[in-house]
Amino acid sequence: MTPKYFCKISVIFLLFLSIFTLHRIAKADFVKTENIPYSEFRKLIQENKLEEVIFYPTTIRGILKAEAEQKGKKGVTTVKVEDPNLVKELVAHNIKFSALESGGWRGSLFLLWFIPMIIFLIMISRARRGATGAGLMSIGKSRASLYIDKNTGVTFDDVAGVDEAKEELKEIIDYLQNPQKYQRLGGKIPKGVLLVGPTGTGKTLLAKAVAGEAKVPFFSMSGSGFVEMFVGVGAARVRDLFGQAQEKAPCIIFIDEVDALGKIRAAAPISGGHEERENTLNQLLIEMDGFDTRKGVIIMAATNRPEILDPALLRPGRFDRHILVDRPDIKGREEILQVHCKNVKVGKAVDIKIIAARTPGFVGADLANVVNEAALLAARMGKESVDMENFEESINRVVAGLEKKKRVMSKKELEIVAYHESGHALVAESVPGADKVHRISIIPRGIAALGYTLQLPTEDRYLLTRSELLDRLAVLLGGRAAEEMIFHEISTGAQNDLERATEIAMSMVKEYGMSEKIGPMTFQKRKSQFLEFGYSGRESSEEISKEIDNEVKKIIFDSYTRVKDILSENKGRLQILAKRLLEKEVIEGEELREIISHNLPDPKNNAL
Repeated sequence: MTPKYFCKISVIFLLFLSIFTLHRIAKADFVKTENIPYSEFRKLIQENKLEEVIFYPTTIRGILKAEAEQKGKKGVTTVKVEDPNLVKELVAHNIKFSALESGGWRGSLFLLWFIPMIIFLIMISRARRGATGAGLMSIGKSRASLYIDKNTGVTFDDVAGVDEAKEELKEIIDYLQNPQKYQRLGGKIPKGVLLVGPTGTGKTLLAKAVAGEAKVPFFSMSGSGFVEMFVGVGAARVRDLFGQAQEKAPCIIFIDEVDALGKIRAAAPISGGHEERENTLNQLLIEMDGFDTRKGVIIMAATNRPEILDPALLRPGRFDRHILVDRPDIKGREEILQVHCKNVKVGKAVDIKIIAARTPGFVGADLANVVNEAALLAARMGKESVDMENFEESINRVVAGLEKKKRVMSKKELEIVAYHESGHALVAESVPGADKVHRISIIPRGIAALGYTLQLPTEDRYLLTRSELLDRLAVLLGGRAAEEMIFHEISTGAQNDLERATEIAMSMVKEYGMSEKIGPMTFQKRKSQFLEFGYSGRESSEEISKEIDNEVKKIIFDSYTRVKDILSENKGRLQILAKRLLEKEVIEGEELREIISHNLPDPKNNAL
């Protein structure tokens, strides 16, 4: 019986039970009675005013007829007397009579409710245990999802853009399929494989693909799924998971977001919640030391925060092989797009290479979102297939957010936004180290963007020089400088630009050692290698901190002066570009370059 069907039956049964109980209470408990002498009770019988008489061990209750009721009282009660003629009189006056034990109906109702409720609770417990695999008695059981070969539904053909990681993992697959090949020479396969990389790069998908290729059982569980509010539950679940894995060997255990479980342990006394997590981690370390890889159990885990993992978890003999699953390059993005486009009706004119080139920095999840958004847009427009226009709009949505064409802005605000974005674009096309502009727009998008300038690199970059960073900083300051030059006033629209510009300048001084005055020293580092937030700083003297602030200020002010000089030399082009942007709202990169190409100074002339 399914839980849903059982619930329906239970509700119907309880409804009928409630109706029956109310009927009994209405007949018994809510009958108002008056204690009277036995003589008066006999008189009521003789006057034929009673409808029913009920005998109890020590009392007699009489139910009055409707016409005999007085002051809302429907019954009378008297003491029980040994009277052999009473029954004869009741028969003679045609009065119904019966005998009950004291509280008998109450006992019946109690049993009528108590027994079904016990059965109901037992059935609910069993239904929950069957649906979720966890009841009160199974709280220490592992909640890992189990996939058996074909049920994973994923192979290496479904994973693209991570060729190096796939090559590393093929050795694991080969061992699971041919363990004797390695055991005959005394080789031992690594016990644990840690997949490290940014969010959305396909670490979980890659682990499922390994199980799918090796055709072995695959246990999948989140790191946070081990720890509960009850002490000892996490350790019990770890033991149960490894026990199940030993029974299903050869198999793969996959722990997603292992950083939730394997954070660095604290040296000082800690709260109960952290103590429970540490006990769970200790149990995991014990289990990893205790099982034999010759039985074919491989542990895989994924994280985007390897720097916070406990060193004991990463030492040889545990997670001793670390595989980087990084953001794909242009070739990898092209392969990923081809995988996601398999089940989408893509037009013949769609060029996957161009889409890959226009999505730098995108991970697999981003690219899947681009393809899906493009398909939804095409369906909404009633098209037979997805074309390049849909992919372009999809990329814009992912990068900048949804268009807000219905947002009403004043003429003055539109002019400020147009000159602001034109300033960004003109500076980007005037300095040699900036990425080329792909599109500028004054159509509001996303949560706060009133316009945007989209730049796309011509190739994947892994290093940036000091001059290139200064060029990027100049592009960010171009919007505010254009506003100040044209309107002799500044607005709040440059808030995000200033924030990013300050971050670049701070990194140049504190992280990259690019300040001539401070020299090749670092005063901060990123807390996370793959997450785009969080810095940790090292202690420095008040004098050094002041010098750092002065250097950051100098870099930004020098860049701002440089930008104003570039815009002053190209003020006419800035005005033409802003007016064209006000007319069209969106200008593509080629059209932009055509507008400003007339007598545009060589970008090398604006190099540092």
